[in-house]
Amino acid sequence: MAKETVDALVEGGKASAAPPLGPALGPLKVNIGQVIVEINKKTAAFAGMKVPVKVIVDSETKAFEIFVGTPPASGLIIKELNIKNGSGIPNKLKVGNLAMESVIKIAKMKQDSLSAGSLKAAVKTIIGSCNAMGVLVEGKSAKGINYEVDKGTYDKLIQSEKTDVSAEKKAQLAEQLAEVQKKFSGELAKMDAAKKEKDAAAAAKKAAPAAGAAATPAAGAKAAPAAAGKAPAAKAAPAKPAAKK
Repeated sequence: MAKETVDALVEGGKASAAPPLGPALGPLKVNIGQVIVEINKKTAAFAGMKVPVKVIVDSETKAFEIFVGTPPASGLIIKELNIKNGSGIPNKLKVGNLAMESVIKIAKMKQDSLSAGSLKAAVKTIIGSCNAMGVLVEGKSAKGINYEVDKGTYDKLIQSEKTDVSAEKKAQLAEQLAEVQKKFSGELAKMDAAKKEKDAAAAAKKAAPAAGAAATPAAGAKAAPAAAGKAPAAKAAPAKPAAKK
């Protein structure tokens, strides 16, 4: 049986017959409405994110299969924290603090694509992604939290695949983040001041040649006349004839 494959990137839970899906599925004579409904069911958990989907259609029976990929780990972390972006200075500017339960949730979603040998290995991979984005896990950097994962501190939690985070723990995570942000606030202020000083110096250096060029007469311009009232230079007196002997 011949099969046709359509790959597309859709917004989670909001796929439609508009491009890119509609025009690609149309020639295959498949029931586009049913395909869209199934895609939206399968991608509902990824609301607000772009999700890769693969639709495989049997060209004879018009039966179809839908395979849903997952967004990048960074996208899932951003969604879980409800932030816009990761940190531009991840070692000092911390933008979030994830619970281990949230890390497990993301690891489960990405485990197949990560080719991790176990959920625990997938958890460590997600922790690495958090670290690169300036995101703490349980109030700790990657080095600290990975030490605890390797020691077995979170083995029961990982084995149970718990993904719910209590309101009480969310409040605790927020307090931890605030403490870390306060710790680095002084260094960040110094870095910001140094950057502003550097930018100001660069702007002044750029402006200096322009000011010098304005003060230099243009090529071919006549010299300015002598100041009014200035006496002309005196002529030299004629030489006296030599006395006769």
